[in-house]
Amino acid sequence: MKLIPLLGCLLAALSLQFQLAHAAAPGEGAVDRPVIEKKDDLPRHSYQLDIPVASLYAPQHRETLLALGRALANDTAGDLEKYEIRDNNTVQDYYSILGSVAILEERWQDYLEFLALRRELESKEANRLTMGLIGEAVARVKLARPEDEASALQAELTRSVQALPYTTVQDNIKGAKGSAEILTPALVLGSLESRYQTAIDNTGGKISHDIASALVGSAFTIDHYIPAAPIALEVYSSYIAANEVEKKDIWEARKYDLADDAPAQEVVVAVWDSGVDTDIFEATGQMWTNSAEIPANGIDDDDNNFVDDVHGIAYDLDSDVVPELLQPIERKYGADPKKLQVHAKGMDDIYANIDSPEATELRKLIAALPQEEVEGFMESIGLYSGYAHGTHVSGIALEGNPFARLLVARMTYNHKQMPIKPTIENAHKNAEMFRAAARYFREQQVRAVNMSWGGSLRGIESALEAHNAGGDADERKALARKIYAIGDAALREVIEGSPDILFITSAGNSDNDVKFDEFYPSSYEYPNLISVGAVDIAGDETSFTSLGKVDIYASGHEVESYVPGGDRLRFSGTSMSSPQVLNLASKLLALAPDLSVQELLTLIMEGADEKQLEARTIKLMNPRASIALLQQRQAR
Repeated sequence: MKLIPLLGCLLAALSLQFQLAHAAAPGEGAVDRPVIEKKDDLPRHSYQLDIPVASLYAPQHRETLLALGRALANDTAGDLEKYEIRDNNTVQDYYSILGSVAILEERWQDYLEFLALRRELESKEANRLTMGLIGEAVARVKLARPEDEASALQAELTRSVQALPYTTVQDNIKGAKGSAEILTPALVLGSLESRYQTAIDNTGGKISHDIASALVGSAFTIDHYIPAAPIALEVYSSYIAANEVEKKDIWEARKYDLADDAPAQEVVVAVWDSGVDTDIFEATGQMWTNSAEIPANGIDDDDNNFVDDVHGIAYDLDSDVVPELLQPIERKYGADPKKLQVHAKGMDDIYANIDSPEATELRKLIAALPQEEVEGFMESIGLYSGYAHGTHVSGIALEGNPFARLLVARMTYNHKQMPIKPTIENAHKNAEMFRAAARYFREQQVRAVNMSWGGSLRGIESALEAHNAGGDADERKALARKIYAIGDAALREVIEGSPDILFITSAGNSDNDVKFDEFYPSSYEYPNLISVGAVDIAGDETSFTSLGKVDIYASGHEVESYVPGGDRLRFSGTSMSSPQVLNLASKLLALAPDLSVQELLTLIMEGADEKQLEARTIKLMNPRASIALLQQRQAR
């Protein structure tokens, strides 16, 4: 969903957006180089950092930053020369590192050349057109050496932005405006400190290629982006105001809601997520109910190993069974959900260019936020993200279907900046949680399950690094593979072992190739699994949606749904597009309960509309067309 990418990964996103790259397309060049087809096969490099993260950008430590950048660039250039890396995103990232060092060394013409070459590799039109706008403007001004750099920068950025096609880039420009509104030195340095300092302390200052690249890339944000932010804010605001037109909503015409008296039957569907406020959907009559369980008596009445599983099952952060289907953040963390909800709405409004009271309050809060309080602020956003996620997903899945009956399967997500230490023991507990949930789905005759979550091999390796666990880089890589394999095997077993259930998964929000990165479950190929990417209200591909294995696309930008307590907010992400497909699947199943998984998938895919993008053709789901296909078949 949107809250984590926009805050938890804000610095990485800005580094990606405003840095540069230089690369030949994967597959070009020397033919005899070793081929890299998986992220895990990339070589590992490490570096020594003996000063605090937040001190790295101080003038007195410039040589330390430059030395780190040059060492990083040397390894990166060597890998690009030695290996044929068959992933455009990785190639772009590697050459972004070289570009970051060019910025540090003030090689501005190199920057521009790298940026032009990187744009050639970008498959998403909006991302290509908006890539490096501020970096390009800064570089051209530095090369021209005008007397008034501020005026020259404003003129250069205005020229670039005004030339863009608004209908194509408006979402990206609004997002860039949002970043310009809230970024402060304290927020950037506090974020870096909260994300990396503990990990660096744990390793005695030894850092990986990934951490080093994030630190070097952040120099652009601190040195150039934040000083240019007031100018960028003015330019973006003027551009939006001069061009603002609402995109045409393609989804309203595709909608198909079932009436209460439709010739349909109840269908049980599951949202396997972070938990649900069941009061909302009990009021609408859409909750599945286990009639063999007596509510809130603390007893496992039906002897199925779950106490009080009236509307589903729940697991805590340790993968232990608990009764609460919504994480009790007030009791556990002393958090005020309503206050956190205001921050969530404010963040969403800032990035949607809505000048609401919540957005104003959040701007003031962030502007005054001391560096030492950034970690707590970031973690509070993460806490609310997990708390609200499953309820928001459920509201999307159930809309317009009085015959859907929601079964909740709660997992619990870590909201701390420090990841949980991965272990073989915990991996086996997680694997058993996967298996137990699937058994429960089968026993309760669930027909379709939404999974707006995922994990990756590199994520496990990074968490091991943060705890200085697993030995040296090669040993850590091997341990990460073992831990990953346990969960991967269990999840594959779950899907293969439940052929009568349709599993619907979000593609991911990292604009990456999920197959290259070994991201599960969206990279899987199974006849009962469908992976869903995100487009916006007009059907235009979002900047964040991942690639590599996407079967169908649905609305995943600024989607409104419920949050705990019953209010409604807009969130963005493939987490929001995935339950759109569950919504359609549940309606098809309600109208035709005997549909097999393959028949169900055929109706979903054959009803979809093809849309031609620059680099490929995608399928946009069309509920009205899919249901029309079903009705045609029933009439024969």
